[in-house]
Amino acid sequence: MPVAHPSPAPLKNLPDNGRIPLVKVNELFFNYHDGLPALRGVSFAIRRGEKVALVGPNGAGKSTLMLHLNGLLGGEDTPVAVGGMDLSKKNLPLIRAKVGLVFQNPDDQLFSPTVFDDVAFGPLHMGFSEEEVRQRAAKALAQVGVSDLSRRLSHHLSVGQKKRVAIATVLSMDPEILVLDEPTAGLDPRGRRDLINLLRDLPLTMLVSTHDMRLVHELFPRLIILDEGLIVADGATADLLADSPLLEKHGLEAV
Repeated sequence: MPVAHPSPAPLKNLPDNGRIPLVKVNELFFNYHDGLPALRGVSFAIRRGEKVALVGPNGAGKSTLMLHLNGLLGGEDTPVAVGGMDLSKKNLPLIRAKVGLVFQNPDDQLFSPTVFDDVAFGPLHMGFSEEEVRQRAAKALAQVGVSDLSRRLSHHLSVGQKKRVAIATVLSMDPEILVLDEPTAGLDPRGRRDLINLLRDLPLTMLVSTHDMRLVHELFPRLIILDEGLIVADGATADLLADSPLLEKHGLEAV
């Protein structure tokens, strides 16, 4: 089991040009149970409307970082804020609704008898009425273009269909930011293109961890490079992808 760093730094004001960032992380540390550092003082802010790619070699800490954003890792003293709210026990249900986390393997999120049941699960457990749950599930399925699959068994779907349904399961909770881990992994070229088009059209703030550098180049204006638990670069995607020595140093390939 991973364990949190014993004394994370308190949140500080990061530059936000007069606006509160949607997500703010400041000096986030995290160690695994064997003492190996996973995150070593990670700080960044994401503003509403930004689409941000998170890249780095395997073991860089990307998935660990993403799991902190809605409290799946860390504790009440985790230096993360979402929508101006510190990540605390009191705020955790609200933050988990605001941060729509989509895992790399969609089977980790699909466990109900039908696609509709999977997408309705979140709103149902948020206490909405039956009519509101149905409306939210129908809207989310329509957003990802799989309304016709609502009565299908989730485990009978293709990988691309499962990925869309997994995204719908978080869209049904009306998140303010989508956080996706390797969304194009395991997809054939058509499925990959369909997913890219879907992500482009969704009017949501996004943080996406990926090894797909063509996806990064095509879809994300901002790029964060994480390596060995540290942010080593954070800037305009075009500029960072043009820096071949930087990419090579951190195990990445230019498009």
